[in-house]
Amino acid sequence: MARLFVQVVTGPENPTRAALGLLIARTAADEGHDVSVFFAGDAVSLVRAETAEAAQGIGTGSVAEHLAALREAGVPIHLSGLSSKPRGIDASVAGDGVQLSPPKVVVELATAADTVLVY
Repeated sequence: MARLFVQVVTGPENPTRAALGLLIARTAADEGHDVSVFFAGDAVSLVRAETAEAAQGIGTGSVAEHLAALREAGVPIHLSGLSSKPRGIDASVAGDGVQLSPPKVVVELATAADTVLVY
């Protein structure tokens, strides 16, 4: 199986694109691939429960449902610490299974992956 790194940089302003990235990550995990997800920029806002619940993609599903499935599958979910701090997002907001990470983690995940996808 392949190792995929999915970076989501699209936030709640475009829920279809943000949900698409999570749908792809979820599908890859369901198929047994090794998947890691990294939220950066405006995408970090999607881990807020109320924002995730409101973010429904057209034909790409619910951000909240995709996040729940990824967490349940044990997929590592990273948030940019630099993007999260000015948006008031910390570990208590991010929830279980989500870690705030520095930029070097993006480099590590991208260089270790067979495929990198950015949404």
